[in-house]
Amino acid sequence: MKLSEMFANLAKSAQDLEGRMAKWESDLNAKGDELAANARAWLADAQKRDDALKAQAANYINSATNEVKAQWTKAQADWDSEIAGLKARAADARKQAATMQAEETADWYEAYAAHVVEFAQRAQEEASLAVAEAAKARAAAKTA
Repeated sequence: MKLSEMFANLAKSAQDLEGRMAKWESDLNAKGDELAANARAWLADAQKRDDALKAQAANYINSATNEVKAQWTKAQADWDSEIAGLKARAADARKQAATMQAEETADWYEAYAAHVVEFAQRAQEEASLAVAEAAKARAAAKTA
């Protein structure tokens, strides 16, 4: 799978999520239990796609030089640390949200979703730049 295809998969997943969120919101009152099961199934499928993308990324890294592998290992550790911090802050906030009234809890989760989507958009923008730089570097390497 090419980097551009990996990026396209990420964008498609984001579009799929937006569509599903709209559908989930409209069906929430009528089909709560069924909707929850569908959400769990979609999340499991998303995890499979994520695992496949991680495996593909690992293939790129494994074929790189030791210096590139070391740099990637450091970058991945930094990224993992940032994500772990985000998850920890979210878990703390969820505990606080659990004590709120239903309307406040809904507001909190909407704000949290917006924050996470914005974070993902920034990561997606960075991925776009990385794909462009990778293509440029690969083209330069072929002409060198």
